[in-house]
Amino acid sequence: WIGALPGVLAQGMIWGIMAIGVFITFRILDIADLTVDGTICTGAAVCAVLLVSGVNAWAAIAIATLAGVLCGLITGILHTFFGIPAILAGILTQMILWSANLIIMGKANVALTAVSDSKLISNLDTESLVSNLILLGFVVAVAGLLYWFFGTELGCSLRATGCNPNMSRAQGINTDFCKVLGLMISNGLVALSSALLAQYQGFADVNMGRGAIVIGLAAVIIGEAIFSRIFRNFALRLLAVAFGSILYYLVLQTVIWMGIDTDLLKMLSALVVAVFLAVPYWKGKYFAKPAKRGGKNNA
Repeated sequence: WIGALPGVLAQGMIWGIMAIGVFITFRILDIADLTVDGTICTGAAVCAVLLVSGVNAWAAIAIATLAGVLCGLITGILHTFFGIPAILAGILTQMILWSANLIIMGKANVALTAVSDSKLISNLDTESLVSNLILLGFVVAVAGLLYWFFGTELGCSLRATGCNPNMSRAQGINTDFCKVLGLMISNGLVALSSALLAQYQGFADVNMGRGAIVIGLAAVIIGEAIFSRIFRNFALRLLAVAFGSILYYLVLQTVIWMGIDTDLLKMLSALVVAVFLAVPYWKGKYFAKPAKRGGKNNA
């Protein structure tokens, strides 16, 4: 179990970037975006194909991130311009991306075995300290940039849109634009995560995105449940989501170490998300102290 720890930390941080993207739509915009399952594969597919073609690793990651931004744009247009509910818009984009990913790769999967290590980000394909430091740098950079962005006027408009769209429109905020922008940023981060994942695991596969949204939600819920009383600052809340992803993979590794059938992992993941989503409801309904009625007695 201890020997697998570096790999668990690496995977947790990679998926943590994806979870931050899910946090933007799920918590800030209050949108359930199912595009994630398709975007995960798109980012990895674009990155893998470019690497096999001899493109620099950093350029491949940047282009893969832009591909994810485009995925978010498609969902945003379907939702705002065509008036399709966000959850259905995400499903439609996900279906589009299934075919698009097969076209990008030309087959069901692309291996990076032919790509020399010198063309990859240093040691990202190995479970080492350097690999984890690189990934930690990505997580911190993402959290820092988002903290700066959401402190700008545009970022505040985006947060206001998710909090109260009607009041935001009354204040002159273009809520449709903010929704599209939020979806683009979210899916760009998802694609960035999958581009790193493709280099880490050495391949891109058309099925690699199945259940990704569950992992993202699990990371968000676990991070909030454990660190919400400690991390009040917005940047720290973003890092808490990444920590939630690491904890998720630690639990997953523990389950595997205990010898539980790996065929049950998806079910266990869904149950973990269900329980953590239910905790705030149970806490408010069964454990909250009843409010006192009436005023104070006259002295």
